[in-house]
Amino acid sequence: MRKARRPSAAQQRALAARLGPALQTNIPLAARTSFRIGGPAAFYIETTTPEALATAIRVARELEVDYFLLGRGANILIGDRGFPGLVIANQARGVEVRGTQLVAASGALIYPDVIDAAVARSLSGLEHYVGIPSTVGGALWQNLHFLSPAPARERTMFIGEVLASAELLTADNRRVTVDADYFEFGYDQSVLHTRDDIVLSATFELEPANGESLARVMEENLRWRAERHPPLDSEPSAGSIFRKIEGIGAGRLIDEAGLKGLACGDAQISPRHANIIVNHGAATAADVCALIMHAQKTVEAATGYWLTPEISFVGDFAPVTRIQDAAIV
Repeated sequence: MRKARRPSAAQQRALAARLGPALQTNIPLAARTSFRIGGPAAFYIETTTPEALATAIRVARELEVDYFLLGRGANILIGDRGFPGLVIANQARGVEVRGTQLVAASGALIYPDVIDAAVARSLSGLEHYVGIPSTVGGALWQNLHFLSPAPARERTMFIGEVLASAELLTADNRRVTVDADYFEFGYDQSVLHTRDDIVLSATFELEPANGESLARVMEENLRWRAERHPPLDSEPSAGSIFRKIEGIGAGRLIDEAGLKGLACGDAQISPRHANIIVNHGAATAADVCALIMHAQKTVEAATGYWLTPEISFVGDFAPVTRIQDAAIV
């Protein structure tokens, strides 16, 4: 991936002229992510409707300004030096229920926005993802999934199973509606990883259900997550750091390598979940990168498996060329 560049003086003037007073500069990003880590956005705008989102992206593309679309801010690590281009914060959170279909803007939060709206109408299909920090757009990007329902938890439920259609802004700035097959969903995978399409809204096809059964699934899933995942409010994280290794599990390999609890600065491999790194207050992106590199090298040396990061790395990072033994405790 090409490194993002700071807009030229001419690009900056054009951005200001076309985006108006909504355009801000030097905005801190750490508090806008689930990891609570990262430097500032050189340029920043919040969009509250699909139309405004499409406009901001079109402007950035037409001016050839490097941009990053920020949703819930989970599953990403922003560099300590921030993002030098334009950050477009997707705050389009509208949700509407039409019969058994739920239509949501791409910035709507899966929980509570979307799930609460579905459950209020006794509609099933989205309750499995309660407690997962994601927007609708992010959920489609990664084909959001969870092992549900309890007690058996016999299979992984994927959000692509209940997607009916979505409105996209294509790479050539057309607004089109596509069906679920367009996304070519896989595990942690969709066509959005390889195409420069932006989700503007999504329509989910749900099924009528008993309200008590929906509440039970939500309660059981929230309890299951609480027992196995560090709480985001007190131990911020980006979720799973490494991709799943079929039949083995990245977390298991890290645990068996004795790395649970290992810390670098205020970043720590969670004692509760080995595939999650938590921020104890003042962790930097460099701290997290040092732990990632250390885990990769240690696990590869012990098992031959290479751990591939699942999270996205956004913006400018200070060089991490070697592990400082004194910093790892």
